[in-house]
Amino acid sequence: MLEGKDLACVRGERTLFNHLNFTLHEGELLLVQGANGSGKTSLLRMVCGLMAPEFGEVLWRGEKIGAARESYHAEMAYFGHSPAVKEDLSAFENLDFACRLAGIPVKREEVKGALGHLGLGHCLNLPAKSLSQGQRRRVALSRLLLAKARLWILDEPLTALDQAALKLVQSLL
Repeated sequence: MLEGKDLACVRGERTLFNHLNFTLHEGELLLVQGANGSGKTSLLRMVCGLMAPEFGEVLWRGEKIGAARESYHAEMAYFGHSPAVKEDLSAFENLDFACRLAGIPVKREEVKGALGHLGLGHCLNLPAKSLSQGQRRRVALSRLLLAKARLWILDEPLTALDQAALKLVQSLL
């Protein structure tokens, strides 16, 4: 489904990685590890189509992601290292807004269910600014439950999560 062919990333005069190849089929997971500044987030941005590789190409179902941009983005959900949660909105409003912005029609009960599944049923109407970092992360991760995506690209999805939330996210993966 997703393929990286001979990918290279250069920042300034520094090559972060080159000759990187991977193939992911449906149901598979790729874990990217490395030191800070080694190009992990850059790789994920390439895979999302947010950044062009110095060399190589990213393919979705055998087609370059640039050529398949619309269908690719409809099937892909990107979760960055920042939770992208608006502090003045409640947990419910954040999730509802994010889904509508992404063109995902959702019902009130679906939004409540997704937040409840990630242990936030008691926080539905609390403003995000009153939530802990881990709870904000869960609000953001709950978008994955409502996305119609076949591909999840997650940048540091487990940051700031407690043990219970880690188990929940691992079960989703």
